[in-house]
Amino acid sequence: MNIELKSVRKLRIHWPIPVETMTRLGRGELSALEADAGIATLLEALKETPELGGFGNYHHVFESSAGFEGFTVAEGANPTLGSVGQRTISPTFVFTTYFDASLDEAAVQRLVRTIVEIHPWEVPVIEVSGPLSVSSTSIAHPAEVAHPAHERIAS
Repeated sequence: MNIELKSVRKLRIHWPIPVETMTRLGRGELSALEADAGIATLLEALKETPELGGFGNYHHVFESSAGFEGFTVAEGANPTLGSVGQRTISPTFVFTTYFDASLDEAAVQRLVRTIVEIHPWEVPVIEVSGPLSVSSTSIAHPAEVAHPAHERIAS
């Protein structure tokens, strides 16, 4: 197998979850992801976006973590959680995936707009990075393995 580097951009979405979902995830209950209506909505929307999470023969690849996000609601906000002047801590699901760096900006904007439309927060935290390099694998051809000076990294 050969490992190549592929130019991608990272998409990271912070999504609030109920304490119950956080507790279940903390116990290792992965079924809590699909049982949570918000996360299920997010995963379904992203599954319908073929540009996301493509790693050779693997599709819809993502990483996730559970954590907390904190914020203070300012005057004029219409918060889903918390109230003006109050410091709020929310359990959070952080979803990370990648897409090809050559995807045009109009498509990236449509993707972000889709997420904003389904996100429960008034101002969701959505990160889109500049180009990065990530590993991508392909099956090595015998001739490539026989020539260690090949530009690919053989493993």
